Amino acid sequence: MRIVTITGDHPRHAHFVRRVAESGLLAGTIVEQRESFAPQTPADLSTHLAALFRMHFDRRAAAEQRFFGDAALDGVSDIPTLAVSRDSLNGPDTVAFLKSVEPDLILSYGCHMLTPPVLACARSQAWNVHGGLSPWYRGVATHFWPSYMLEPQMTGMTLHQTTDQLDGGAIVHQTGVEMVRGDGLHDLACRALQGFADEMPEFLQLVSQAAEPVTGIAQRTTGRLWTVATWRPEHLTVIYDHFEDRIVDRVLDGELAGREPNLVTVATPAPD
Repeated sequence: MRIVTITGDHPRHAHFVRRVAESGLLAGTIVEQRESFAPQTPADLSTHLAALFRMHFDRRAAAEQRFFGDAALDGVSDIPTLAVSRDSLNGPDTVAFLKSVEPDLILSYGCHMLTPPVLACARSQAWNVHGGLSPWYRGVATHFWPSYMLEPQMTGMTLHQTTDQLDGGAIVHQTGVEMVRGDGLHDLACRALQGFADEMPEFLQLVSQAAEPVTGIAQRTTGRLWTVATWRPEHLTVIYDHFEDRIVDRVLDGELAGREPNLVTVATPAPD
């Protein structure tokens, strides 16, 4: 199996690509230059909300650096690489690059939506990595909302078939997250990706050895789609003012409870 990754350029994306490369199946990688990791603080916020906003995104950047280091693709420098912008992501250079590599699988994570001509360059299929547990947490900021909803145990990752439904394709693999005392919201998010990425070498090897192409498991409900418009800076007051970013500790202490995720995977290890 030959794999091409199409990702963003943040440290978590580079970490994921490095883990995929450990499978020995990575044949090429396309990296989209994304927006700044620290967004501009809205001018119309109160002094308190502006401070929370800056703290929230500063903590996100610090956690990203702590867990994943920088965005350099160390260890995959010998893999053909194409750098693109958002405007050129689905352009002729991307199509030409993919046709030259001839991937069986396109594996996307953290890039903007791919168009049919790009996806058609995969000889077999295309999968997308979603930072959230579908179908309960589809859309955006889906590592924020589980903690806001006081169920941090529902933080996780979903690998699904790429379709025109946002995060709605058949599920190939899911992982949850280990909750560690003292973890804040961003630690939990990074830990979720770290655990998922660390499973990729073995998982992709299992998939590559399957007798038939993997088809995934259809999502049985529509769940909930969290949109950009859903999130407001005011939501930060729940995380930081009320719970002081210690929601994980509250769950571990039994003060908060809730549902547990029902994780899905198509991977079945070979018997010993």
